[in-house]
Formats: sequence, structure tokens, C-alpha cells
Amino acid sequence: MSLKDYCFDGKKECRLKNMPTDAGEYKLQKAELTARTEQNLIRAAELQEKLYASKSEGLVIALQARDAAGKDSLIKKVFSCLNPAAMRVKSFKGPNPTDLGHDYLWRIVRAMPERGCIGIFNRSHYEDVLVVKVHQLQKGYNIAPRCITEDFFERRYRQLNDWERYLWENGFRMIKIYLNVSKEEQKQRFMDRMELPEKHWKLSVADMKERALWEEYDKVYEDCINATGTEHAPWYVLPADNKWFTRYLMSEILVSTLEDMDPRFPPLNSEEAAKIPAVMQELENEV
Repeated sequence: MSLKDYCFDGKKECRLKNMPTDAGEYKLQKAELTARTEQNLIRAAELQEKLYASKSEGLVIALQARDAAGKDSLIKKVFSCLNPAAMRVKSFKGPNPTDLGHDYLWRIVRAMPERGCIGIFNRSHYEDVLVVKVHQLQKGYNIAPRCITEDFFERRYRQLNDWERYLWENGFRMIKIYLNVSKEEQKQRFMDRMELPEKHWKLSVADMKERALWEEYDKVYEDCINATGTEHAPWYVLPADNKWFTRYLMSEILVSTLEDMDPRFPPLNSEEAAKIPAVMQELENEV
């Protein structure tokens, strides 16, 4: 198994019907891969400490998925291993009137982490070419008619690519994750939310109605991934029916990305280094 099997960086075309939604043959390796996940998280924490100290690069992980695909639990189970002081987690709901009064990237830019930190976007700027496209929400925008053209979404794909390239060139990496849950598994998770009191707070009738648009969402996700998957900001389409396997793959992506960033502890500057012998002597002489 290779992460390349799940990666779309512009070199191949994504067809969701050809992508797995469950662990498949890897179910037989659950114990081994779960243990590997824990090892990966320890390694990720070590690398994050160096990243936080160096402050030379930042990392943003954008999570997109259908409802009940497991975004919240993925954040809780994978990224909770990291130092919260160097983490920025932002959940994006539908835009409010203030958001709609600005360009669509305005609220996203405001949530960007500083270099040295890891940002997690629970939903992201891609809502504006996914939900908006399925429901044609742009037609109701209070915006100059010249902006609502037939190539509206093609222009947005270009804008997103330009922005992510801009981030790359200014010390930020963007990794985009699509959690690929099956219709059958989503149905079961919706049933659990209705039957289990501890999950009632997650219930949303509006979310369930979106199931009727399954094929439409397949199409817009494919269009989006194929138009915006690039070498510097790739998409990963991860099977989401078995959460332990999703977490394993996410941990592999996290470690692989941080190792490629290769953060280093910064050296002590010469002035501070020159003071060390005297300070050590002073500490040794303490009574």
C-alpha cells in the first residue's frame, strides 16, 4: 500500500467510483496498522516540536467530506497528540452576512495559522465550489452581475490554485483530505444518531436530505479534485467506512509531510551562546 494510491496531485484523474470506501484487504492487519498509527503520532509530535521551534513553515490540513464521514473524530483521535499551543483548529459553517459581504476567501485567510503551527480546517474554502455548486447558491449573491458568469466555478478553481500556490511560495503547505464514505455507511451512522441519545446532538434533518443529491456531490467533488489537485497542494481521497483505517492513513500523511518539511531546532545565537559558561557557573555555585 502506498499513499500515492490515494493522492491526486494533477498527474491522474480522480473517479470516486473507483476509490475504496473501506479498508478492504487491510482489515486483516487492523492490529498492526493501529499500532503503527500510535507510532506515527509519537513521531508527528516530535516533528511538530521542531516545526514550532523553527517557525520557518506552516502546515494547513483541509478536511472535506459528506456528512457523518468522521471529520470530528479524525481531528480528535489523530491531532490530539500534537501540542495544542502550536495547533489552530477552525470549523467552517455556512457563511454569515458579514462573510458574504467580503470575498469568499476572506474568512479563510483570517483563520490561517502562523508559520510554525499546524492548522486544521474542518470544512474549508472548498465549500465555495462544492455546496455552492450543487445548490447554485452563487445565483443569490449580492454581487455585480459581471461576476456571475458561465465559467464561475472554473474561475474559482483557478483562484484557489493561485492562492494555494501563493501560500506555498510564502512558507505554507496545504494538504487537502476528502473522506470517502459509502452511502451505506453514512446511512448506518445517521441511524446511530437517531437511536443513540449520546449522539442526538449531531442530528440534522438538512444533512440527511443531502443524501438525495449523492450523485451530484460525486460529480462536483470529482471536478474539484481534478481541477485543484497540484503537486504543492495535493488531495488525498481516503476510505472512511473504517475509522481506524482512516486514522492510520491520516497519520501516515501527517508524518510523511512533516518529514518532507524537515524542520530543525534553530541554533542558539552567538550572543546567547557566549553567556552560557557564566550562567552554568552561577547555577553550579548556588547554595
